[in-house]
Amino acid sequence: MELFERVMCVEDDPDIRMILDFSLGRMGGYTLSLCKSGPQALERVAEFRPQLVLLDVMMPEMSGPETLIQLRALPVMQGVPIVFLTAKAMQDEVEALLECGATGIIVKPFDPVTLPQNIRIYWEHGRGKSA
Repeated sequence: MELFERVMCVEDDPDIRMILDFSLGRMGGYTLSLCKSGPQALERVAEFRPQLVLLDVMMPEMSGPETLIQLRALPVMQGVPIVFLTAKAMQDEVEALLECGATGIIVKPFDPVTLPQNIRIYWEHGRGKSA
């Protein structure tokens, strides 16, 4: 079984990036690539080869859905779960995000203590799935 360890976090808010670093890196033991924008994630993805991506929905320059579309077009990202982070959790918004190819949704504010286990569930159920 493949070891799940590399998570790319794409989030424009430095405070949330810090929480993700603490939660997933220090507490969860994952190897992280913390990106502040979609373009930065696209620059790093081929070298980092994430096994799961956490992607903020609302970012300047390039939105989460726009970033997802470009990530999905890359051969290295085939079958890699992409999970949106969003403060908007209305049912129609969640459905729209899932329709654009997300594996799942994590609502902000999230619990940093349970986040490492939550993303493992998305990885175990989302890997290999072509979204």
